[in-house]
Amino acid sequence: MQTEVIPITQAPPTTPRAFSDSNSTACATIEPSPTPEAPQRSDVNVPEAIDHVQADGRWSFNEEVARVFDDMLARSIPQYDVMRKAVFDVGCRYVQPGTAIVDLGCSRGEALAPFIDRFGALNRFLGVEVSAPMLAACRHRFKGYIDCGVVDIRDLDLRKSYPPVAASLTLCVLTLQFIPIEHRARVLRDMYDRTVKGGAVILVEKVLGSSAGVDGLLTEEYYRLKAAHGYSCEEIERKKAALEGVLVPVAAKWNEDLLHSAGFGQVECFWRWMNFAAWVAVK
Repeated sequence: MQTEVIPITQAPPTTPRAFSDSNSTACATIEPSPTPEAPQRSDVNVPEAIDHVQADGRWSFNEEVARVFDDMLARSIPQYDVMRKAVFDVGCRYVQPGTAIVDLGCSRGEALAPFIDRFGALNRFLGVEVSAPMLAACRHRFKGYIDCGVVDIRDLDLRKSYPPVAASLTLCVLTLQFIPIEHRARVLRDMYDRTVKGGAVILVEKVLGSSAGVDGLLTEEYYRLKAAHGYSCEEIERKKAALEGVLVPVAAKWNEDLLHSAGFGQVECFWRWMNFAAWVAVK
């Protein structure tokens, strides 16, 4: 099925930036804040689950990243547990029996898991991923549900196709920012077309500030938080360089315009910390 790419109402920045201006130094003025504490998670107590990835070259979701991904997110995403709970609580409001719950860029299945626990056989669950190590980890996690036909984890590139489902809820958590900008309007239109009436899409993204000055402030605070969570300046700088051109955020308003242009009538931001935000878009 061909879908029309609906034009957005506001163009993205001429040169989108990953995290901050390439001329800035991540740790130039950062001193770790004493107030935030690194998240304490029961699944990162073993040494091999702690993120010490030495990013060299272009970023990829390889086996090393997949192995420590839960810890990486917990220490890199501000208010990580708050965001996850908000996504679950808001998302539950839109789930309809007999429909699909879809997670685009499902990685190890952390976003999908609570919905499987809550709704079980009342729904079908589809995770979409392109990283082979993430696919393997997610399929291992949900093997029992996959064997009985409740869960399906697919190797699918959203730049090329979209799953033919009738979804009441689609999760797109920190995924759209990794899709090239020229594909994003079409992907969101596909989400809209595959959402049943009364269903919703939840979008979580890293965003740019509305001006270079504000964006610099937000970025500095973000790096300060990462330092407080135990990342060294070298680790922050390496990851920043590796993600350049791979993770490409846009302004919050541009994401909202994309959702409206895709067809969603109601779009609301329900969580934000500095340069991270989450929206619910209702059909």
